[in-house]
Amino acid sequence: MPISTNEPRINEKIRAARCRLISADGEQLGIFQMSDAMGIADEQGLDLVEIAPTADPPVCRVMDYGKFKYEQEMKAKRARKNQTTVQIKEIKFRPKIDKHDYETKKRHVVRFLAGGAKVKVTIMFRGREMVHAERGLAILQRLAGELEGDAIVENAPKLEGRNMFMLLAPVKKDLSKLDVVEEPETAEIAEVSETPEAPEAKEALEAPEATEAVDTTEASPE
Repeated sequence: MPISTNEPRINEKIRAARCRLISADGEQLGIFQMSDAMGIADEQGLDLVEIAPTADPPVCRVMDYGKFKYEQEMKAKRARKNQTTVQIKEIKFRPKIDKHDYETKKRHVVRFLAGGAKVKVTIMFRGREMVHAERGLAILQRLAGELEGDAIVENAPKLEGRNMFMLLAPVKKDLSKLDVVEEPETAEIAEVSETPEAPEAKEALEAPEATEAVDTTEASPE
């Protein structure tokens, strides 16, 4: 059976004739014939593990390999548990949006921020609306100003193609105290999940113009 390249050779699987031996306490014991090194490990009821196979001679250590492997797995599991998933929601505005739609979509933004998600706010231009791109910029600046206490502008307004967007991130505070009004999911919304935040979050998303909500899922380390 071939030896896995992901795990070290242990005990009789070690092919070298001799090794530089390290004790279970980390003390360097010197160079031993492999049979003698295995005898030392056997006397202590431990394993002989080849930790530096490319050295001359290879370096081996006396240890409880099963315990060592278990501790490494638990450490990796804890590291994965501590990773956070960052969600990026998208709200789409039109440069000629009316007051009611603006307020509705702003409440969506507030609700997403309250849930800990980042929000990508996109202005979609059609036809000759590109001539007045400053109207889209004014909407983004107005929104950022009105949400100053709830969000920070992580990516400033940027025009790419026919879309202008900015990225808002929630202010780190007690989000449970935010006054959030629930609204039906009628806004143009795209959802993206990532762990850690991916570069695509900073690019404008080309999407069909629709009035229905759209959810997509993406992936990173916050």
